[in-house]
Amino acid sequence: MDTTSLYEIPLTLIDGTETTFGEFRGKTVLVVNTASKCGFTPQYAGLEALYKKYATDGLVILGMPSNQFMGQEPGTETDIAEFCDMNYGVTFPMTTKIDVRGKDQHALFTQLTKFKTGILPGLVKWNFEKFLVTPEGKIVNRFASNVEPQSKEIVAAIEKSLAETAA
Repeated sequence: MDTTSLYEIPLTLIDGTETTFGEFRGKTVLVVNTASKCGFTPQYAGLEALYKKYATDGLVILGMPSNQFMGQEPGTETDIAEFCDMNYGVTFPMTTKIDVRGKDQHALFTQLTKFKTGILPGLVKWNFEKFLVTPEGKIVNRFASNVEPQSKEIVAAIEKSLAETAA
């Protein structure tokens, strides 16, 4: 898929606003499938810290809630937004609930999951998998659920993308 069509993928933000992934053209985007009742849910804090640290440099965190893994995101969009705000002070963009796999897989995840690494081939395995997209729309990294947002691995990948953009 070329980056033009990646940027044409529709998104519905958690407040109901209709947009496309193109809203983030020119930004480094870390796309994360999230859930409020998962063992990895505390990663929201690390995601928000990354967003606050690097947003002015061009980083966007895009949280995309999914209820596909053991029903760990059962709430409505309002429930999710309130939970994220009250518990983690989330200010980064979030979408409405989506499917990250299966017949109703969101078009963005159809493209993201084409990026494979040794331990992460194809399908999303669990909540809080992370995909890094460059400002040019190239998918360059994929991180497992257990890789913390503020890990050296993720921070280095984000800083590299941001530095290449600034150069």
